[in-house]
Amino acid sequence: MLRRGWFVAFSAFPVLRCAFVEEQDSSELIFCKLIGKLIFCKLFCCNPGIPKKETPMNININDKAPEFTLQDENEKEVSLKGLRGKVVVLYFYPRADTPGCTIEACEFRDTYKKIQKTGAVIYGISPDTPKAQKKFQEKFKLPFSLLADADKKVANEFGVVQEKNMYGKKVMGIARTTFIIGPDGKVEHIFPKVKTEGHAEEVLAYLKEIAKGAA
Repeated sequence: MLRRGWFVAFSAFPVLRCAFVEEQDSSELIFCKLIGKLIFCKLFCCNPGIPKKETPMNININDKAPEFTLQDENEKEVSLKGLRGKVVVLYFYPRADTPGCTIEACEFRDTYKKIQKTGAVIYGISPDTPKAQKKFQEKFKLPFSLLADADKKVANEFGVVQEKNMYGKKVMGIARTTFIIGPDGKVEHIFPKVKTEGHAEEVLAYLKEIAKGAA
């Protein structure tokens, strides 16, 4: 029974077979060394070519929104704490001046005055630099500020850095998401997996409803 156990162990772990079995032909030796290396790397090595998955923060309605301070397109600091007392529309988008993000931003631009009438303020946020945000804002005449989250720190805190499928490959990126944050700093509503077309009107409709409830 003991001898049989050693045989199973050697068969399951080729790296051990290479170390202890003396008589092998060259092809088996090469094969078992290769398999041994693969097992060793799988167990003990980190592959730098595979992006590390971020663990999304599980934010739910009525949770306190993560505090942050970021630069806007003019390199002026904006903090969530400084927006207390206001309803904040915080929409995360993947990249400035890309097709989908442009559609979304321009729709918010076109509904901006109506959103203002509800008493809410709106901020876009993406992993771009202030300079890139400024260029995007000016190009499309966006009347609201864009926050620069170049290192994705705030995006990670809000749990919007997620695995995405791009051209058949799994990559980590920004999941288009909008948060409605109440005057008390708590999350009132979440729009996940946003579709760019019609989203601004969807947000406006929600803001009108809560404005009615507050009246």
